[in-house]
Amino acid sequence: MTFKLFYIDPYLREASAKVEDVEVRGNRIRVLLDKTIFYPEGGGQPSDRGVIKGDSFRIEVEKVEGKDEIWHEGKLKGRIPKEGEEVELELDWEWRYENMRQHTGQHILSAILKRMYNSDTTGFQIFPEYNKIEINFDEELTWEHILAAELEANEVVWTNIPVEVEEYEELPEEVSSALRKSLPKDISGKIRVVKIGDVDLIPCGGTHVKNTGEVGFIKVLNFYRKTKNIWRIEFACGYRALIYLNKLLEDYWESLDKMPNKNRPLIERVEELKQELKNIEKEKVELRRELWEWKGKALLSNADESDGIKVVSYIESMDMKDAQAFIVYLVDKNPNTVVLAVGKNYVIFAKNKNTKGIRMNELLREVLKEVGGGGGGSEILAKGGGFKKTPEEVLEVARRILKEKLKS
Repeated sequence: MTFKLFYIDPYLREASAKVEDVEVRGNRIRVLLDKTIFYPEGGGQPSDRGVIKGDSFRIEVEKVEGKDEIWHEGKLKGRIPKEGEEVELELDWEWRYENMRQHTGQHILSAILKRMYNSDTTGFQIFPEYNKIEINFDEELTWEHILAAELEANEVVWTNIPVEVEEYEELPEEVSSALRKSLPKDISGKIRVVKIGDVDLIPCGGTHVKNTGEVGFIKVLNFYRKTKNIWRIEFACGYRALIYLNKLLEDYWESLDKMPNKNRPLIERVEELKQELKNIEKEKVELRRELWEWKGKALLSNADESDGIKVVSYIESMDMKDAQAFIVYLVDKNPNTVVLAVGKNYVIFAKNKNTKGIRMNELLREVLKEVGGGGGGSEILAKGGGFKKTPEEVLEVARRILKEKLKS
């Protein structure tokens, strides 16, 4: 069993330990130590990072895991350490300390949400840039709810309340009944309970700062509904909150600076642009229909006619999506019309729904037998591609086969 120095003193940054076991996987290594200052991943808190070093070797620790036996994994530089060797441990203190601040901040925020809205925290995780909790809340969560909770939470932070940790073999009734969240039934071993004055009391295996003032401040960054009554709240504390807010403000001001009207608020400028885009899109649709009308007249004037059916066949330069929209428009407006369009790497065959005597999917199937490729569709419209011949050759084959079908 690994002795957990991080529980004795979470502010301990360096220590000595002895190697108990080693596993090597290429240039990566896992070591088991008799004691450690490295916190293993668990309870929403990520594992610590840092360095394990000895005579002629160094391990850049990137992952720590385990409960009773704690393994340290990372990149090995130098020789492989041996069992029984003494090693020196050094934490990435900035990483650890910020995670401690985030974890204590989460306890405060969750406790306030429970007190104000009777919302239980059902999930928690620390990420490199922010944290998230999930709470149950039956109503519509709003920024007004969030602001009220933030103000209360930060009052707790700024009051510098001591953060105390007690370990119990068995919880006394007065402690058990005061917990914000009930103790899991399957828990075994010593029970660590984190107490923040009269604000919060909850079992927790994470590392925490000594008093709430070290959290700095708590800022909710975003929130949204995950399921019917579960809301996800993203927040940050301390330096991470400042860094995140700085990025948001940089994005805000740069975005506003690119607007034709640079006056705040940004939301009004966005609404103006949305309206402009809506007007442009309307004009675009009108111009497209006008273009389609002229293009359709030109194609129909050069169409072949067989047994009362107009056959429009041509090489199309538009991409497939735009070409299909035009062709559907053309056949819909012109009864007894068939369109054979061949693009750079596609074919579209379509007909007016009232046109009898020919099925587009059958036509495509026979054309592809001669020119290669694949595709499919319906009686009204069929598409294909991947043919081995040029567009001109494909169009010629399609014209010939259609002509034969209309004669039969």
